[in-house]
Amino acid sequence: MAIHEPTVIPDDTQLEALARDVGNVLAGAGLRLATAESCTGGWIAKLVTDVAGSSGWFERGFVTYSNEAKQELLGVPEGLLEQHGAVSEPVVRAMAAGALARSRADLSLAVSGVAGPGGGSAAKPVGTVWLAWAGAGGESVTRQFHFDGDRDAVRRQAAAVALEGILSRLSR
Repeated sequence: MAIHEPTVIPDDTQLEALARDVGNVLAGAGLRLATAESCTGGWIAKLVTDVAGSSGWFERGFVTYSNEAKQELLGVPEGLLEQHGAVSEPVVRAMAAGALARSRADLSLAVSGVAGPGGGSAAKPVGTVWLAWAGAGGESVTRQFHFDGDRDAVRRQAAAVALEGILSRLSR
């Protein structure tokens, strides 16, 4: 079941603050992050690399917008994409695992969704976003969201929730 988030669209200042917080927590823990992004198009990687000193805790980012890129760069099985579609729990979980396997990171986050304005369906309307967070120990967490708003709003909310998920994971 999708988690319907109240429409709180983070502005640039809020996104920058989240990225700084993620960097502080990762640096303090001596951990490195990799991202695997589809609908956000590298925005999360841009946010974290805007933070001075991010080379100490950001390992790499994969922008895998097409299904072929998901397969080639992250090792997402073609069968998963055919059976479930790119915007699905199995695919986003495989993206997060692939980012870890193809990097030297300790943690990864992955995002795939329908940012709009087109591309939605009855089963996956515009605003549907799957996120996954994975750790080097093999454990992963996935969550589905439905964000309101236009393309920019959906992508901003997805980036914020992705970063908040790293903070939540590391505060346990």
